[in-house]
Amino acid sequence: MNRNLTVAMAAALVMSGGAQAQDVNIGRSSITLKSDLMTPEALWAMGRIGAAQASPDGRRIVYQVGYYSVKENKGHQVLRIMDADGRNDRLLTTSAANESDAAWLDNNTLAFLTGGQLWTMKADGTDRRQLTRSDIDIEGFRFSPDRRRVVLIKSIPYYGTIRQNPSDLPKATGMVITDMNYRHWDHYVTANAHPFVADVTDGGIGDGVDVLEGEPYESPLAPFGGIEQIDWSRDSKSVAYTCRKKEGTQYAISTDADIYIYNVETRRTKNLCKPEGYVEPAIDATKSMRNQAVNHQAGDMNVGYDVNPKFSPDGRYIAWQSMKNNGYESDRNRLCVYELATGRKTYVTESFDSNVDEYTWGADSKVLYFIGVWHATENIYQTSLKGEVKQLTEGDHNYVSIALLGDRKLLAIRQSLSQANEIYAVTPAKKEKTSLQTQLSFENKHIYDQLALGEVHDRWVKTTDGKEMQEWVVTPPHFDPNRKYPTLLFCEGGPQSPVSQFWSYRWNLQIMAANGYVVIAPNRRGLPGYGSAWNEEVSTDWTGQCMNDYLSAIDDAARNLPFVDKDRLGAVGASFGGFSVYYLAGIHDRRFKCFIAHDGAFNLESMYTDTEEAWFSNWEYDDAYWNKDKTEAARRTYANSPHLNVGKWDTPILCIHGEKDYRINANQGMGAFNAARMRGIPAELLLFPDENHWVLKPQNGILWQRTFFSWLDRWLKK
Repeated sequence: MNRNLTVAMAAALVMSGGAQAQDVNIGRSSITLKSDLMTPEALWAMGRIGAAQASPDGRRIVYQVGYYSVKENKGHQVLRIMDADGRNDRLLTTSAANESDAAWLDNNTLAFLTGGQLWTMKADGTDRRQLTRSDIDIEGFRFSPDRRRVVLIKSIPYYGTIRQNPSDLPKATGMVITDMNYRHWDHYVTANAHPFVADVTDGGIGDGVDVLEGEPYESPLAPFGGIEQIDWSRDSKSVAYTCRKKEGTQYAISTDADIYIYNVETRRTKNLCKPEGYVEPAIDATKSMRNQAVNHQAGDMNVGYDVNPKFSPDGRYIAWQSMKNNGYESDRNRLCVYELATGRKTYVTESFDSNVDEYTWGADSKVLYFIGVWHATENIYQTSLKGEVKQLTEGDHNYVSIALLGDRKLLAIRQSLSQANEIYAVTPAKKEKTSLQTQLSFENKHIYDQLALGEVHDRWVKTTDGKEMQEWVVTPPHFDPNRKYPTLLFCEGGPQSPVSQFWSYRWNLQIMAANGYVVIAPNRRGLPGYGSAWNEEVSTDWTGQCMNDYLSAIDDAARNLPFVDKDRLGAVGASFGGFSVYYLAGIHDRRFKCFIAHDGAFNLESMYTDTEEAWFSNWEYDDAYWNKDKTEAARRTYANSPHLNVGKWDTPILCIHGEKDYRINANQGMGAFNAARMRGIPAELLLFPDENHWVLKPQNGILWQRTFFSWLDRWLKK
């Protein structure tokens, strides 16, 4: 679906080696759209703001931006710098090489990664110096407060689950697999990330000492953990790190990660989440953790997912994000504060019945600021050490990162359904006044200024059990309330991820609206932001009330929104949303005229053992399908697997899947497509051999969008 868009991409996109990048500002000003409707090409022309960090004195901000070339099918990561008020925004990266992960060493010196090595430069981009010459790529780093040492993240070979091949067979591609956890997300597990502590000298930085020397574990945690899972004590004597010290089957069935403190001088390690000498109870790998002894320990010991440690500025405390239950990856994420002198733990966000998604210490060590979701928006909150929580920001948006900007402000990145990531300064309010939120970056203003965007409306509807459910309604640009529009039900993944004010470069509700569709996006049962009871109701009940909620949302829209054409309805979704589409296809009673399912589970018995994260299927299904004594919840789950309802399918369906998706294997999408065709139902399969649970390559992304809308238009615009 190319709406005659011509995009002169930023010249700082990927170029041949040695070429000099022009200033990105030139690229921004040269992008001209020939339509005011959003297209896939417009999405890929946008700069994508990543991490941002303020200088110690709070006067300047360095941040990362990714630009993409559709023609070259590649991306380019660059660094930019601006004053703390948003002025004097300028490019630091001057070559085709990717530069990333910038961090301030002092008010005029930056450290960053390029070419797999650690470098420094002045804040004006000059005086570039290479600090490491490691044979192994540096994946992340964190300098100690006294700058005498640095933690380097490097991946080293691991043969715990995939046996090393004989040295005389160097071209053999076969793998002898000896246990579970042999692949994760989109890769085979042949290496583990380890933190190395290295001295900083005038001659550079050496290889360092492996904090996990001799241990077959990983830190940070795969597949998404980074340097945020490691921190230095304020006295520069210790390193806190996140680790799940398990292998094979035990790793695959458990989410029990802990916070450890490693003394740099003595090289001794202490676990802050378990008592010394703790022995884990025996675990039945075929049953849900919720009913096993491992989730019923006494005292303040934690057996859930503990990550992202941060020492307080005064050095008295360390905080981290903490889930209570082992095996429950969507458990409520709490904020734990540990007093180093006494070992006392306090959970300081208990009055906030939702998740702590990001956090940072206040400069005075007396408060912590965090981001949490409530009623479909992600805003900034503050908590005292006593657990006194108050909301600091309001508005229809999502904050996605937070850090200090000097002593009195916060540096944050914000997005919404109508705007990609931008950088903001937030001045926390005193007493009951509203916090000041000031936009500092305008990365894609030159594109938004040329686009007509759909309006986003907040709406509440009644569910079949008499509850109130919030949803977003997005209407097309140039909306005519007297027209009837084809309408899409957006089914969320997770199954416990909020339908908040998110921005996506693939599942973008604005591009759906730009193609002439009304979008109904409900926060059905199982999504956070409405209290723990609402959030947890989906577990072991994938096909119960949450599916009724979907039907409530689309039925209400067809009945009460006069611009919704009830005869032209479609349902779309990915992951659990894809599962939802496969399930709805068997029960929708001719409501929908077409379906699109991306990376969805189709056969739950197969899914139970296909996924690489066995803890997920254990918790969600409650029991292995072969257990004769399996619980009633497990019996209900398997009995309602979408593949058993294919006999009731009667509606065209597009199935999409990536063959490197090890979370929900591609056989699920292929099975659904094959079943539809064998029954004579119109169907297509969009299969990506080189993509995982997401679609990350530019040309694949555009093919995804064109196929998506071509399918919808075929069945909903007749």
